[in-house]
Amino acid sequence: MNLTISGHHLDVTPALRDYVTSKLDRINRHFDQVVDVKVLLSVEKQREKDRRQRAECNIHVKGSDLFAESAHADLYAAVDDLVDKMDRQVGRYKTRLQEHHHAAAKRLM
Repeated sequence: MNLTISGHHLDVTPALRDYVTSKLDRINRHFDQVVDVKVLLSVEKQREKDRRQRAECNIHVKGSDLFAESAHADLYAAVDDLVDKMDRQVGRYKTRLQEHHHAAAKRLM
């Protein structure tokens, strides 16, 4: 899994990088066919102080791309919310891959 963490209007500290990496391990544990993960952490210049910290994530899996974003007053809370959203999306994608068998049609006589 290739992981790219970048910051927009903020410096990505090693502690923040370790936190995002540890949270994204949960997704890799549930679904091992993840090819590429790109995380963008940013600070918006809004007048409102809540929902100012944003986290976005693009996950490239075999055959599809998944995207989620989250905004919160605290960047760590935004990352938590983002990982929860991505975990649900990856879970739905995984069940969609596994449930490709359809029941046989009933014959009418």
